[in-house]
Amino acid sequence: MRGLTLIVATSNVERFRAAVALACAHAALGGRTRVYAHEGAVPLLISGADPGDAALSARGLATRVQLLAEAREAGVALIACQTGLAASGVPFDLLPAGVEPGGLISLLAELGEDRLVAF
Repeated sequence: MRGLTLIVATSNVERFRAAVALACAHAALGGRTRVYAHEGAVPLLISGADPGDAALSARGLATRVQLLAEAREAGVALIACQTGLAASGVPFDLLPAGVEPGGLISLLAELGEDRLVAF
């Protein structure tokens, strides 16, 4: 199975949740899967509550934080844009377990035969 690399380019929580859900589904099928949070999306890799979490939970749906935990368990590589880290003031050592810093050049250099999807 070809790999899947997803780039999340905005801080939109719904788009981020969709990207992580797609990543989890692809990983469940056994494919190499990576989610790259670009610039403004970097803070979405950090734990914390979002508006609407209670409504999601009440409907039995996963929150962003729960989806991130599922992604880590499924082996999805979570990558935080180095520029986004600098812009948001998040030092590398404060990244949650399972999230690595990275850049677009290395992401593309390692793309290989992966499909590339942007959110």
